Amino acid sequence: MTSSNPFQDRSTLEYELPDFSKITDEHYLPAFYAGCEQQLEEIEAITSQPEVTFDNTVVALERSGKMLERMLLVFYNKSSADTNPTTNKIESEIAPKLAGHEDAIKLNPALFTRIERLYETRAQLGLDTESVWLIERYHRDFVHAGAQLSAEDRETLKQYNENLSELQTKFDQNALAEANRLAVVVDDVAVLAGLSESEIDIAAQAAKERSLEGKYLVNMVNYTGHPWLASLENRELREKIMRASMSKSTSGGDFDNQELIKEIVKLRAERAKLLGFESHAAYVLSDQTAGKPANAHKMLRRIAPAAVSNARSEAKDLEAQLQKDHAGSKLESWDWAYYTEKVRKEKYNLDTTLMKPYFELESVLFDGVFFAAEKLFGITFKERKDLKAYHEEARVFEVFNEDGSKLGLFVGDFFTRDSKHGGAWMNNLVDQSKLLNQKPVVVNNLNIPKPREGEPSLLTFEETSTLFHEFGHALHGLLSDVTYPRFSGTNVERDFVEFPSQVNEMWMLWPEVVANYAKHHETGEVLPAEWIASLQASETFNEGFETTSYLAAAILDLAWHEVSENSISDVSEFEAKAIKDYGLDFDPVPVRYKSGYFSHVFSGGYSAGYYGYIWSEVLDADTVNWFKQNGGLTRQNGERFRKELLSRGGSIDSMDMFRNFRGQEPAIEPLLTRRGLL
Repeated sequence: MTSSNPFQDRSTLEYELPDFSKITDEHYLPAFYAGCEQQLEEIEAITSQPEVTFDNTVVALERSGKMLERMLLVFYNKSSADTNPTTNKIESEIAPKLAGHEDAIKLNPALFTRIERLYETRAQLGLDTESVWLIERYHRDFVHAGAQLSAEDRETLKQYNENLSELQTKFDQNALAEANRLAVVVDDVAVLAGLSESEIDIAAQAAKERSLEGKYLVNMVNYTGHPWLASLENRELREKIMRASMSKSTSGGDFDNQELIKEIVKLRAERAKLLGFESHAAYVLSDQTAGKPANAHKMLRRIAPAAVSNARSEAKDLEAQLQKDHAGSKLESWDWAYYTEKVRKEKYNLDTTLMKPYFELESVLFDGVFFAAEKLFGITFKERKDLKAYHEEARVFEVFNEDGSKLGLFVGDFFTRDSKHGGAWMNNLVDQSKLLNQKPVVVNNLNIPKPREGEPSLLTFEETSTLFHEFGHALHGLLSDVTYPRFSGTNVERDFVEFPSQVNEMWMLWPEVVANYAKHHETGEVLPAEWIASLQASETFNEGFETTSYLAAAILDLAWHEVSENSISDVSEFEAKAIKDYGLDFDPVPVRYKSGYFSHVFSGGYSAGYYGYIWSEVLDADTVNWFKQNGGLTRQNGERFRKELLSRGGSIDSMDMFRNFRGQEPAIEPLLTRRGLL
């Protein structure tokens, strides 16, 4: 670690934006090891003080490890959005060491003794509400991490955590490599009939980037299926794409994840037992708003029968359309999206594939996403081309409050590339904190196919919805107004974190918003009112499929993590049984994520928590009703949502936060109505 390492000190750029012009791969490891050493010295300084106070213990803990944090925030953004063999190697090296470092802090008996003493006397310390909650959260964090275990058990736990970090990192790297390997090559453009000219250009460019001149490449996405299945007329190609998608990391070879899955599940179960829980799911949910797996199952089982019943009903309409093209054929998973569009057009005179010319990226971003945020919260955006992000395609925007004061930076990285993981997500580069006088720097990553140079980027309906969704996460980070870093932005329970982002999706088709951005990129014609009316009339259309596919993934996640012993011999058999036992086995509707590429739960932070999307959607649907009942897109409503919820981060109990905003307990009926399940 040299003094010239960019992670040595806080960045001097505006908003402490990391200086990406100076950061190279060679800086990560020295900063990591120096940062770990520095934080352990800071912890030693805390525990060596004879007096125990809030400031010299909890506040000091909040201030510790900042060099390490700077490095990790930049590195993990890089490794997810623009990886390479060097960063893969670095990630494999630091993952187990980071787990060990975190254990060295949370399993430190002297540090926990101080936190416990403050916890026991917190009511007598004269602290404000946020500071008391900080003590309570730290105490819960440490207990949850195993701080109350015996010395011998703590050592066993450390080994579990280290091994798991290695396995999870390998799973993630395998999933990305396998997705790249299984991209489908097409020789004849005629086979791509049904795709738009721009989509064919994207396939040609993708092939060219892999030195496959004259061919066309259909890249895999992270979930089951592919957006182009809705348009491709060639049934054989649709089948080839779907089979490739569903075989990711479970068909043998260097990137097969099946043995990793079994080992991850085994270690998580053993760790949970060591910590006093009957399963990993019980361990995880004990620290979520759901509380325990039984509560998650109660909701999921209420929804599942109606969802699959609706899916089977939907299938009958698709089957009738299929017979017109392929008499005597059975409806398969690769047919669903294609014939859904045909039925949608027949029932509602609606073809979402025709909407792409109206969803041009720049217009969606500036005149849709940013416009809605300004109407709600009074915030404005200015692109700063003088500020450089981690990749040439990532764009930096300065964000201002209504009074002109500076709020933070938003980084948008919208296009897919081989070095980027699939899906869409939000990261932080700087966490908002009044304690450290830091404003937020947040990143949204999407995977929109990049058009040819000079051509507009036209989004699908789903990609447009995803952009609004992910920006909801960005708003949660940007509007954060807390004292302590521990509570900044999206630092809330995993089954609560999707709630604000899901709410933000409502503005996509809000009349004032859609009229402002959904305009034909060539003619300027607004999206026809009858199309919007058809979209609204068809809100529950295909929800049987969508809900069943999602629920299958959610219960699969729970099934893996309610295993109490290592009794899994075959991944595919376990997967099929788990889905069948819930009554969700319906071949034309594949699980949204099969185990081999379920990175959310085997390498990300959603293990035993994928149910959280629909758990949060209960709050979302109820909140959307509140907005509609109270005038919708108004500054008054935005200020209430900002003040009572978005700005609070994790600084109070999440469900108390919701109740403070909503004025009542959440109701599930709006969700059931939205998904056509009532």
